Amino acid sequence: MKRYVAFLRGINVSGQKLIKMDALKAMFSALGFESVVTYIQSGNVIFDSKEKDTAKLRNMIEKHLLAELGYEVSTIVRSIVELEIIINQNPFPAVAVGDTRKLHVTMLAGEADKAKEPLLSAVLVEDEEMHIIGTELYMITHSYGNSKLSNTFVEKKLGLTATTRNWATINKVVKL
Repeated sequence: MKRYVAFLRGINVSGQKLIKMDALKAMFSALGFESVVTYIQSGNVIFDSKEKDTAKLRNMIEKHLLAELGYEVSTIVRSIVELEIIINQNPFPAVAVGDTRKLHVTMLAGEADKAKEPLLSAVLVEDEEMHIIGTELYMITHSYGNSKLSNTFVEKKLGLTATTRNWATINKVVKL
């Protein structure tokens, strides 16, 4: 068994796509996943699976959620090992130890085309910084909610599904 986290995109945001966490947990258990735990209301599901292919897991979860809920829920799956790598390769370590800006990680469904990075950095405002490493976009900002670098914008520019979590959430789910 391997431990994973499924990051669901766009649920329980502004009253849209409401899913109770106990129901979500039951949906994941119905897929045969074990030790299922949810973390906060924004769609973070930690689980164990024998499957080693995250693309297969993602496909399985998205199909099951569509059948159960009647609408699509884009999902990004990372293993705990992958999340530990994300934490260890943080290009903004000062943020983790006192910078007043906040660090966010946008997880992408695939490897970002580095040639498209200027399309994203062009919308950054003063005091915002970003860096893409593989399938993750790290961003520091005073207010993610006011940033132009939203999931929708990133998806449009990179052509990849994206979902963002703050640094505290990334660090918390690794420990659950």
